[in-house]
Parts: sequence; C-alpha cells; structure tokens
Amino acid sequence: MTPLAAVFDIGKVLLDFDYRIAARAIAAQASATPEEVFAQLNAHSELLREYETGLMSTPDFYARVSGLTGYRGALADFRQVFADIFTPIGPIIALHAQLHARGVPTYIFSNTNEMAIAHIRAAFPFFRNFTDYVLSYEQTAMKPHPRIYEAVEKITSVPRERLLYIDDRPENVEEGARRGWQAIHHTDNAATIDAVKKSGVLGE
Repeated sequence: MTPLAAVFDIGKVLLDFDYRIAARAIAAQASATPEEVFAQLNAHSELLREYETGLMSTPDFYARVSGLTGYRGALADFRQVFADIFTPIGPIIALHAQLHARGVPTYIFSNTNEMAIAHIRAAFPFFRNFTDYVLSYEQTAMKPHPRIYEAVEKITSVPRERLLYIDDRPENVEEGARRGWQAIHHTDNAATIDAVKKSGVLGE
C-alpha cells in the first residue's frame, strides 16, 4: 500500500551528531574533564532523558549541568556549545527534498530538546520544509513510548498502514511496525533510499 506521508527521525538519519563535541567545549570552561561532562550529556544519561522528556526547562538543565561540571559560561554560551553538534546527512536530506517537491506530507518525529531544535532551525534550512513536528520535549514522552506514536497518528491524520517511518533505533522502528506503520530501520543511506523508492511514495 503506497504511503501517504513520511515520518523522519532526526539524529543519525537527517543529521549526524556527537555529544563529545559539546563535552569538549563545555569542559574548556569547566572544572570537569571532557569524559566527565560526556557522562552527563550522552544519549543514555538520565539527566538528558529528563530534559528531552520535557521534565526540565532549559535554564534548569543548564543549572544542573553547571553544578555537576563546574561550567562557568553564561546560558547563552551554553546554548551554543551544547547544540552545535550536528552535521548534515546529505543523501537523506536530498530524499526528503524529493518527497517535499512531490507534495508528500513529511513529519519530524524525534527524541530531542529545545536547545537542539532551536539550533537546527537556525542552521539547517531544509528543516523548515516539514509539514509538522512531533518532538519529545513538547509531548512529554520519548520513543518508543506508545503515547508519542499516538501523537504522530493524530497530527498526520493518515491511516497507520500508510505512514512511512525512517528511524535508526531498532526499538523505535519495532514500535512503529507493531502499530502497522511501514517502518524502515535506517542503517545505510543507499538501503534506506532504495526502501523508500520501493514503497511507491515517490511514484514511478
């Protein structure tokens, strides 16, 4: 069944990221080492999970990280060094551009935070070309919790079986597939592009 909308994860799909970049920049103005900072900021840390689930505001997150690491910079400096960790994944951005040009509704679906999204909006023009955005910190839920998938289904107003979904995390893909979405586990640009073409969403 041909998809009617495409749903994209951000990290490792459209944009690569590395929190070690932020850890080094923060450590340069802190008493902690880059490794100690990274322990607080990596994708598996409970502190980052609280922030990306919307349980903590940006000023509170900044205060917590500063307290734990001895960071001496202002919040404005912290915003810049924390979020400037992304590099574009050109082939998948180009894939999105093809879908957008054909008038296919496209959606961002991401576990993320306010600082990251503010930076991405400013730094990457392609990001404005999505129909809508389902973001964990706004939904107060993170993938693979079913509640945030329900938010996607509500916002897209597309039958589950006609949602095309691209994500790099197996557990997130599995939840999408369990719900009947046409889920693609993104591990390789060429393979993902081929799978999208085979779905029929780009036409003949």
